[in-house]
Formats: sequence, C-alpha cells, structure tokens
Amino acid sequence: MYAVIKTGGKQYKVAAGEKIKVEQITADVGQEIVIDQVLAVGSGAELRVGAPLVDGATVTATVLSHGRHDKVRIFKMRRRKHYQKRQGHRQNYTELQISAVLG
Repeated sequence: MYAVIKTGGKQYKVAAGEKIKVEQITADVGQEIVIDQVLAVGSGAELRVGAPLVDGATVTATVLSHGRHDKVRIFKMRRRKHYQKRQGHRQNYTELQISAVLG
C-alpha cells in the first residue's frame, strides 16, 4: 500500500518501510508523527484520490534525524558590467521512517 502525502509545500509518494527526507518538521528525534494531509492512497491497481484530501487516511512516521542538505551555489553575473554575485544556501531537512499507511 502506498500514499501520496503533502508536507512542506511538496508532495511525496511513500510506502511503509521507506525513508524520506522532507522539509524541516518541528519534532524531536525518535518522536512518532501522524501526517493527515493524504492526497491519494493506492494498493496495486486500486487508487483512491481525494478532493483534495482522502477522508480518514493517515500516514504514521518516526523522526530519524535532522540535518542540512549539500550546499547549492548561486552565481549571478552581468557580462561587461563588472557585476558578480556569489551566494550559497543549505536547506534544512528532517529524515522520516514511514511506519504505516492507513487508508
């Protein structure tokens, strides 16, 4: 059984036993969280799509760790204008272990 969830402004396809990295969630390491924004639930050829959410569907997950992604380097330049700008960004993430998909 799998589900499409929405968290942090993004959508993820998850199944029980998977590890995913999502936008940072304010939860302690080891804490179990329940994600109730489920957009679709499927099992084999069967698929239930919500409008916009599936009623009664939840995904439970355990917080494994918090961290930061690799640095993304931003470089802007205007040719012949002596303009160069360098910038870097590291996005925070939370790693989740999906324990159950309840549909």
